[in-house]
Amino acid sequence: MSKTGILSIALDLGSTAIKTAALNENGELTHIVSRPAPVIEEHLGHLEKPSRAAGMQEAPQRTPQTYQIDRQGVSEDATQQSSRAVGFSRCPRYESDALAYAQIAERVLGECRDHAELCVTLGLCSQRSSFLLWDNATGQPVTPLISWQDGRGAESCDALREHENAIRALSGLPLTPYYFAPKLRVLLQQNPHWRAHLMQGRWRAGTLDTFLIWRWSNGRHFVTDASMAARTQLLDIAKTQWSPALCELFDIPAAILPKVLASSQLNLHLDNGLVLQASIGDQSAALIAGVQAGSAEALANLGTGCFVVRYVAHGETHHGGYLNTLVYRDARTHLADEGTLNSIAAALALYPVAQCEFQDLARHDVFCLAEPSGLGAPYFKNNLGLQFSQSVAHLSQQDIAALLLEAVIFRVARILEDLHRERPLARVYLSGGLANLSSLQLGIAQCAPCEVYRLDQSESSLLGAAMLAANLQPGSLRDVHKITVTIENQKLVGKFQRWKIWLDELLRQT
Repeated sequence: MSKTGILSIALDLGSTAIKTAALNENGELTHIVSRPAPVIEEHLGHLEKPSRAAGMQEAPQRTPQTYQIDRQGVSEDATQQSSRAVGFSRCPRYESDALAYAQIAERVLGECRDHAELCVTLGLCSQRSSFLLWDNATGQPVTPLISWQDGRGAESCDALREHENAIRALSGLPLTPYYFAPKLRVLLQQNPHWRAHLMQGRWRAGTLDTFLIWRWSNGRHFVTDASMAARTQLLDIAKTQWSPALCELFDIPAAILPKVLASSQLNLHLDNGLVLQASIGDQSAALIAGVQAGSAEALANLGTGCFVVRYVAHGETHHGGYLNTLVYRDARTHLADEGTLNSIAAALALYPVAQCEFQDLARHDVFCLAEPSGLGAPYFKNNLGLQFSQSVAHLSQQDIAALLLEAVIFRVARILEDLHRERPLARVYLSGGLANLSSLQLGIAQCAPCEVYRLDQSESSLLGAAMLAANLQPGSLRDVHKITVTIENQKLVGKFQRWKIWLDELLRQT
């Protein structure tokens, strides 16, 4: 194919990898280049009192007996572990080299452009909520890239708990440390001179997309799109503009924030010769690649974590507990309900999940949760994460792998049940690296309330960003196959029903 057959170039700024690709006229991603992102280093923070902001609660009168996994395998009874640290929780820092990240992004983008040099249309998608501060004169980062996983915002959430309902009503997000605003509030309070530098224009603060767009335009464009701004917890998602009330609550001056733009048709000329036409959050990009807006469809993107997302109609009431997500903005604002599973890849990585067969599921009457950093939406329980209903010391590594897969299947299926109850779902599409696991595909198909399909195209976030940049309709390029359960595992269906009862009881007791 000639180089003139390229519609757009996409760049995916992921947590573990930075990828770029070209979208050709046949709707195919070509010239894919991927490089590892700088390692995110974990630094254990100081011990703090339990924070309701971080999903922690006072010790209940009755503590359910659960068992947890540590990085070497099966640990002691969780109740014994917690008794040694009653009154404390850790708030670790997660950081990486911001300048190295930018340089890798520039390198992979250049490699892809070598094969698509006549195309100048760029679509960008970025990990949500990760941010940094940088020097406005030199462009040098003055902080590391602070990951969305970083826990330092817990102190802010604790202080603002009484305002939680107001914050959620405006931002669509629960009060948790994951977002930009809780973390930046802590940093500015701990470092008053940083606030002065930002207010004087000597420094800038922004999410990863903002930093790179600023860097690649020599400071001409200090901007972000509506979908990325919505994950800062400072945006009024109804008005798609910075909320004075939220800025005041988090003690973050609106004057230091970037301009909020639409997600497409940006027409921003960059110094590298490219024209940025689309910028969007990575999960929004994956939804655009796989799901048609306004349809009875959902997406379950199974990667580092899992995001189960469904568009909502204008004026529709959002289901309690789920994130009210601003997917993207063009001529109008597109919103969705979003359920989340946290850090499931980290839990599965230690065990031979690829060796598990569908019929291996539900062999043991042990229930499991597989989210090391705590349960995501709709529960938001950081004190419930990677654990079992009883000891698994007698089980093999493959048995434990099957239990972890069941936990993912059951959480996804329950989210789908909730969304289906609100408005019937016809189908759900699976995407992401973990969706390649046959046992996971079949397990979700066995338990879900709707038909299940696998999106065959890889790199959904790259594809969605490229489609948005090329002004293509969401879901118009998807390549799918239906997941059909030929030999049913009815034990799994029965265990799913019992797992829901177990989880509900666990939630009541914590």
